[in-house]
Amino acid sequence: MSGSRGKQAHHRARTATLVAVAFVVLLAAGAGWLWLRLDGNISTFDADGLSKNRPGAGVAGQNVLVIGSDSRSGGNRNLGGGEGDVGRSDTAFLLHVYRDRAHAVAVSIPRDTLVDIPPCLLPDGSWTSGRTRAMFNSAFSVGESAKGNPACTQNTVEKLTGLRVDHTVVVDFEGFSAMTSAVGGVPVCVPKDVYQGDLDPHRGSRGELLFPKGRQSVSGQKALDYVRVRHGIGDGSDIGRIQRQQAFVAGMVKKVREQGFNPATLLPLADAATKSLTVDPGLGSADKLLSFAMSLKGIDLHNIKFITVPWRYEGDRVDIVQPDADALWASLKADRTIDGKDAGGERKAGPTAHASPAAPEQVSGEVSGEGVSVSVANGTRVSGLAARAAAQLEKHGYTVAGTGNAEVRDAGTTVIGFGPGRAAEARTLARLFPGAYVHGVAENGITVTLGRDYAAAGGDGASASPAPPAPAPSAANPGTLSADVAATARSADDDPCANLSYG
Repeated sequence: MSGSRGKQAHHRARTATLVAVAFVVLLAAGAGWLWLRLDGNISTFDADGLSKNRPGAGVAGQNVLVIGSDSRSGGNRNLGGGEGDVGRSDTAFLLHVYRDRAHAVAVSIPRDTLVDIPPCLLPDGSWTSGRTRAMFNSAFSVGESAKGNPACTQNTVEKLTGLRVDHTVVVDFEGFSAMTSAVGGVPVCVPKDVYQGDLDPHRGSRGELLFPKGRQSVSGQKALDYVRVRHGIGDGSDIGRIQRQQAFVAGMVKKVREQGFNPATLLPLADAATKSLTVDPGLGSADKLLSFAMSLKGIDLHNIKFITVPWRYEGDRVDIVQPDADALWASLKADRTIDGKDAGGERKAGPTAHASPAAPEQVSGEVSGEGVSVSVANGTRVSGLAARAAAQLEKHGYTVAGTGNAEVRDAGTTVIGFGPGRAAEARTLARLFPGAYVHGVAENGITVTLGRDYAAAGGDGASASPAPPAPAPSAANPGTLSADVAATARSADDDPCANLSYG
């Protein structure tokens, strides 16, 4: 992506996602001997800038807006590599903690997304006029102050989603760097060698090697470089970078969980986290942060999901795809997970449509696999199933790279795995296997592992009855999330090398 993204944009770190780690730290670091120290670290922003026309408070789970600030002021100047003291943000996600406190999902909103920005408060006390089709990250810079304008970003997210944001948290460069060092580094995976010129394409030369291909641990400045790099991996887009940042956060949350209650680690991590935070008054103390964090301690890593709002390119910008995005917001409002489960806890749920993101979209028209190679494995004890699937695929123009038996022969559900750059092809293929689970993997290419569901359909998944049309999404009826949302979802316990980049 290009356009207005100049030299400074290439240096903007995506630090916001690490705030989730601060919550994990605080839930284990609640000893009284820490509280006074942590209380003195936390800054709050003025809530006067919040809109007077906000969505009503719901009965579902909590929504926490997390924003990454890359102001070059103070200690951040030496880490960011840019100029100027205006607070900017190129990373934001909405963390939805379901009412059952057993599930959570972080929805990333790309910085270049075209949105409507409502009136926002300026430092002089006046209010701006609303704007339409503006870049999402411009909301944080309204007023051009070093601390940014988190209230304006919160107003924008509430207008975009129709969800009430219960809390907003801002984290900066310096805190990000310190947190990654405090945990002893975060495991990451790099799909190819990355050089200094990939981090800064204006450098004019390839420069030194920053990251060798493969698994490694990064911290401090190296961690900042990893989450900032864009041009050396994938298609060079901000979307691809978001997916690697989601993998980074998942790795850090997992690392903190594995270390357990270790004061030698937790004190510097909690100290670094709280020093980096600017929060709304509702979270403006260690007590309040701890109370919120304690509500998260029962969430299993597999039930912490990371997704990106449904999107498409609009020139060198990003547009939100409808009705997919509205279905997502409605499902969160109704406390339904991305795999269609009711996570509303004790809340009495009204009639809902059971979303099944693993099921492929019912699209009319012929499926063409011309130019696409697929490997097929039989995950059942049904003899000849892989050969039957291969014949079906060849009828649709696919090249079958090979057939065989899976290592595990007791699969209930057919699984389609796709490597980097193959998401769209995998979604098309899924139309031939209704009900298949589609997900990204580290290996190249596309694989189909057949389950008993395919055998039950007579070895011809395409003959299965199509699903009925989904009703319009609403709070009471969240509708069906698209296969795109499920196919790119990451769990906090996923392989760090899988699904690293769009493109």
